[in-house]
Amino acid sequence: MLWLACLISALAWLAPDAVSDGFYWGVRTPTWFWLAIAVAVLHQGWVWLCWRLELHTQWVTRTFGRRGFTIYGGGFALLAFTRVGALIGLALADRGTLPVNETFLDVLATVLLAPIGYLFYSVARYFRFRRALGADHFDPSYRSKPLETRGIFRFTNNGMYIFGLLIVWLPALYAASQAALLAAAFNHIYIWVHYYCTELPDMKRIYGKSE
Repeated sequence: MLWLACLISALAWLAPDAVSDGFYWGVRTPTWFWLAIAVAVLHQGWVWLCWRLELHTQWVTRTFGRRGFTIYGGGFALLAFTRVGALIGLALADRGTLPVNETFLDVLATVLLAPIGYLFYSVARYFRFRRALGADHFDPSYRSKPLETRGIFRFTNNGMYIFGLLIVWLPALYAASQAALLAAAFNHIYIWVHYYCTELPDMKRIYGKSE
């Protein structure tokens, strides 16, 4: 919560200069901006809550049985798509405000598609999306599985955080949006707060090590 308070304070200080007064779908840019921030917080809050309840008390599976993980995963997916959608809406409302050559930004965004695509390919083929969602919090059988070292995971154990979250930068780059760039920075920094404050301690508890 302390890290979140610090990040929100920084956004409140930076937003007046970074967020234009545009519109998209009749919604003003500042509304899109704070919606994008709120959905990111809700998304990670949902994961934190479900993981805490299940890892420490098995409340989700005790209450919903085998449907527990499906309910958690459905909420995760809905919030994840909404998270990206809010960034797209913000970028379109704030289009053309980033004072950088737009061709350069388009090329940069297209280059980022390569590691993003390789990450999702590696997850689909080797790691599996169920495990990526945190199935090891719900199913003890995952806890004996070794760390994945194929695909993009040959290069890093943190593929989801390093490469997967590059997707949040794409709307800002393709639309040359200053406000969306700031929101993307929040999203990527905040996911690392989740990693160090939630996932890493959980991995130590589940696997007995910190990799």
